[in-house]
Amino acid sequence: MEAHRLSSTKPVQSLKPTKKIPLEEDTGKASDALPLPLYLTNALFFTLFFSVVYFLLSRWREKIRTSTPLHVVTFSEIIAILSFFASFIYLLGFFGIDFVQSLVFQPSPDVWIAEEVDDEVLLAKEEARKVPCGQALDCSLPPLPPAAPIVTVQKVFDEKPVTVLTEEDEEIIKSVVAGTTPSYSLESKLGDCKRAAAIRREALQRLTGKSLSGLPLDGFDYESILGQCCEMPVGYVQIPVGIAGPLLVNGREYSVPMATTEGCLVASTNRGCKAIHLSGGATSVLLKDGMTRAPCVRFGTAKRAADLKLYLEDPDNFETLSVVFNRSSRFGRLQGIKCAIAGKNLYIRFTCSTGDAMGMNMVSKGVQNVLDFLQTDFPDMDVIGISGNYCSDKKPAAVNWIEGRGKSVVCEATIKGDVVRKVLKTSVESLVELNMLKNLTGSAMAGALGGFNAHASNIVAAIYIATGQDPAQNVESSHCITMMEAVNDGKDLHISVTMPSIEVGTVGGGTQLASQSACLNLLGVKGASKETPGANSRTLATIVASAVLAGELSLMSAISAGQLVRSHMKYNRSSKDVSKAT
Repeated sequence: MEAHRLSSTKPVQSLKPTKKIPLEEDTGKASDALPLPLYLTNALFFTLFFSVVYFLLSRWREKIRTSTPLHVVTFSEIIAILSFFASFIYLLGFFGIDFVQSLVFQPSPDVWIAEEVDDEVLLAKEEARKVPCGQALDCSLPPLPPAAPIVTVQKVFDEKPVTVLTEEDEEIIKSVVAGTTPSYSLESKLGDCKRAAAIRREALQRLTGKSLSGLPLDGFDYESILGQCCEMPVGYVQIPVGIAGPLLVNGREYSVPMATTEGCLVASTNRGCKAIHLSGGATSVLLKDGMTRAPCVRFGTAKRAADLKLYLEDPDNFETLSVVFNRSSRFGRLQGIKCAIAGKNLYIRFTCSTGDAMGMNMVSKGVQNVLDFLQTDFPDMDVIGISGNYCSDKKPAAVNWIEGRGKSVVCEATIKGDVVRKVLKTSVESLVELNMLKNLTGSAMAGALGGFNAHASNIVAAIYIATGQDPAQNVESSHCITMMEAVNDGKDLHISVTMPSIEVGTVGGGTQLASQSACLNLLGVKGASKETPGANSRTLATIVASAVLAGELSLMSAISAGQLVRSHMKYNRSSKDVSKAT
């Protein structure tokens, strides 16, 4: 049943234990086995469990030594066996085994009949935490059914917000604050990810003395990120998503989702999309598709390192290495190996296809297979690390700029002169001159590495966040050179962007979250391609490059026309105090 909360305009208070709302009947839990505090109950059953195990093992050993049949048991042994099963069932129930609890604490038929009413009562009790809703969320709570006479909306949610915490929650919070219960273990111990996040959040507020009232907790599926996207969550950050487009690329139109807090970015990109569309669209071509991983290995001498380099780069050995590498995945296929030597150290850069996944884990598993295989012929090889930074991941590097990493894409468009004047409010000559002096000469003067563009990283980061990509890979994915040239006797503008290392995927990681999955679905590239493996991720890369083209075109035009400062002052300098918005 979906949990709801009642919105309130009252100030948010930190979680504190309040008077418990009376219920007709509390549901049984393993921790309710004894009328003792939780920590004493746990200590008792832990002690009982290990004591009887030690006792029974000692008796078993004694019987074997004296040749006594094992099935002959004394009264004390019977008591020990019963104690063993009782403590074992309790411990299973404490660690979240629901079926054990259902066996031990069997509800009466009346409870099953009133299940729907009880659910509403328990949800009101659990969800009435004073954690503010997000500004953009609908936090209204429909009235509880009239069949629940025990607890009413007026009783739970009075004029002053009421927080309802169970005694067990309060004990766990105190345990986390005291350091006896690790915060990272709450999900596994409680079996409820949202409850774990709420408890961790309150413990954090008590430890730091700082309020998290502006950080939403409700309205998010914490189960979806467990073991996949984020550890020890206490809420989530809201980032608005805007749409630029339609962007016409290779004869298809796309509405491009962009998650950003920078004013003018979506509007500017949208203007670039309009100029491209009015000029017949853009053409985007995928040049290369291969993720890389480069381990570092060391030998006793430089000669031995050189021997391995020659072995790996010998075409006669590639087929053998491919078979070993490709065992890790049905999509990962070794494409090439490039080595660089530094004294006794060898850096081996593996490149492989990864289907619709971004592919870092896939290529890493294949590399590990090859390293294990090489140990047979090179037993003196010392593997320093699975990644030796020659890959190179999440760092600006010339090897990515030259060799490429992920998807290498070039995108171009010819913008009509009338569109340049009427839509972009500038001239072809001004744009060509500005691009040469800013993006090319200016970047060279700054010693740029892959940064021969106006703001490619702006568009890349916004699309990456919206579609569940790794935002840190914006570093190398934003490598881009923007070229502009007057064509058709100087009447029209030819613009292109070349991006050698766009690292994207449509499966795995953050792409599986609901919001990010919806954005991928909007682009028509959600999940893995059923027809051609890797087609969706390659399409996404071409969309990213085309959106960068639109962003470059619009920003350069704004700078050329002297509109940059004026537009930012109008759209990115709001005087509204959003903290006071209801």
